[in-house]
Amino acid sequence: MKKQYRRTLSIAGSDPSGGAGIQADLKTFSACGCYGATVIVAVVDENTVGVTGVHPVPVPFVTGQIRSVLDDIGADAIKIGMLHSSELIRSVQETLAQYDIKNIVLDPVMVATSGDKLLQDEAISTLQEKLIPHVRIITPNIPEAEILLGKKIKSQKDLPLLVKDLSFGRSVSVLLKAGHLSGDELTDVFYNAETDEIIELSSKRIATKNTHGTGCTLSSAITSFLAHDLPLNDAVRKAKDYIDRAILIGSEYEIGKGHGPVHHFFDFWR
Repeated sequence: MKKQYRRTLSIAGSDPSGGAGIQADLKTFSACGCYGATVIVAVVDENTVGVTGVHPVPVPFVTGQIRSVLDDIGADAIKIGMLHSSELIRSVQETLAQYDIKNIVLDPVMVATSGDKLLQDEAISTLQEKLIPHVRIITPNIPEAEILLGKKIKSQKDLPLLVKDLSFGRSVSVLLKAGHLSGDELTDVFYNAETDEIIELSSKRIATKNTHGTGCTLSSAITSFLAHDLPLNDAVRKAKDYIDRAILIGSEYEIGKGHGPVHHFFDFWR
């Protein structure tokens, strides 16, 4: 019998500089032992310095890509990244609902590392109402969590208190990332809605400007480990370890004039 790949699909925008978006997702899938397929929702004009423009792919063409991949190759896990409009969010959710895929990871991309806004204002409520309740786990950072919650997050001690508020009635698991907070130690907080437990994942802050695409990479790593049939807690822990090492080793390099990428293939070459 022929061997079978662990199949992952990324539904996201592209990044021509290669550090974030579809490009980062594919690198992560490969580094984590999966076969990666992609659905491109927008062509983004960006580099390590910032975002210059976003050119959306027509929604019917996006849903056509999803069907083409899932009808043929299928997927063991799906990562969803930047969805810029309400129409796109609705269409992606309705299309995915036609397939029996449990492992859906949503990185609710709203703001780029450079601070540029990537999500239309009217799409935020659509994301909350139409898509988030249908995924297995979301991975917001602090600015994204503040948008979803409608209030500011002031300190690390707030995270365990707020993480369940992001879980939509404890129906969706949440990895709330602490990278935007101050302090030498960062503690991401993971709420597993399936077991109703909170897990704190701590790591030392790494002094580096190479943080472009960290959210894309982390969510894609979770997707990869779920595709390998790891329990949710284990998938999140392994993904956290992967991104920490990718940031640490990526800090040794310099590329671009702004926020450089992490090192996705640190296990293969340095």
